[in-house]
Amino acid sequence: MKPIEVLLVEDNDGDILLITEALKEGDFVKKLSVVKDGWEALNYLAKKEKYSTATTPDLILLDINLPKLNGHEVLKQIRAEELLRHIPVIILSTSSSQEDISSCYSNFANCFISKPVNAHEFIMLVSSIKEFWTSTVQLPQTP
Repeated sequence: MKPIEVLLVEDNDGDILLITEALKEGDFVKKLSVVKDGWEALNYLAKKEKYSTATTPDLILLDINLPKLNGHEVLKQIRAEELLRHIPVIILSTSSSQEDISSCYSNFANCFISKPVNAHEFIMLVSSIKEFWTSTVQLPQTP
């Protein structure tokens, strides 16, 4: 499989570091872009303002608890936009609330994963996400 482009929407610097390190291993991720709030994520995906040359990601890792616009709203906007709805969205959140989980699946998240507290477990989780989404599944080509 060709290396993929990933958009990480996360405001926690520690989580960004762990995810970045786990995704860097191997040649599966061609490009990792990071944005830290919901508005910035939507601007990136719409290629607005400073993101006018951004490429459409093959996969989105989305936190729920974000500043400016939460992950639920970002997910709704992604799924409402015809040019974006094909992109798999993985929710990575500290939440394990059934309300959050149900809401994400109701808005067509591809999966919901609660972040482990332990750093080693977190890295192993991200590695398994990378393995599954880059080696096992077939992703749609960007239109």
